[in-house]
Amino acid sequence: MTTRIAILGTGKMGQALADLARDNGCEVVAQLGRSATEKGITLAALRGAEVVIEFTLPSEAARLVRACAALGVPVVSGTTGWDAERAAVEAEVKKSKGALLWAPNFAVGVHLFARLVAEAARTFTAKAGGFEARIVETHHTRKLDAPSGTAKFLAAGAKAARGSEIEISSIREGDVVGTHELILDGTFEQVRLVHEARDRRVFAAGALAVARWLKGRQGVLTFDDFLEEIAR
Repeated sequence: MTTRIAILGTGKMGQALADLARDNGCEVVAQLGRSATEKGITLAALRGAEVVIEFTLPSEAARLVRACAALGVPVVSGTTGWDAERAAVEAEVKKSKGALLWAPNFAVGVHLFARLVAEAARTFTAKAGGFEARIVETHHTRKLDAPSGTAKFLAAGAKAARGSEIEISSIREGDVVGTHELILDGTFEQVRLVHEARDRRVFAAGALAVARWLKGRQGVLTFDDFLEEIAR
């Protein structure tokens, strides 16, 4: 069954979502740019959408997620850089019995990669071979936040597994879609784990799959919740 979606955002991710929607079981019933969202989100503007997918700006994300949740429409949010507000927004979503799935990255490979990163950080320690761990993330020059949300996500998992802070280095160059590396530096050797996104469509396809899954659900959910259920 086709899922009716509204897209908030008309940038490259918004366009990728619109381009891939039909082939991924979704119908775009509304797509709103910044000039439209600044006027406020209404049910009329969403045109019967069953799920909203939000890829906007860090300064706009919290307000837009709140508005959609208040209207009772589930939200898939891919905007990063609004960490300070997210806990309060999630509390409001739960209180209103809405639905929200935020992720810093919607590539399935990144979330599987995160599991490898955590295990490697746990195994390659300073005691076992003198290995120091750090994450290096590279993105295009237009990316607004640094470090990236994905780098923070990977570092948090590695820190939990390793028991120590993980340094993050950020590089902004050209039109790089997104590359994340875990570098494990020993005295005389080095190990690297790398995830490279080659096309923004990987994020769009993941967000559309999550939107179909989120329809009809309640609560604040994670990409791992999505992965665990589809893997059964």
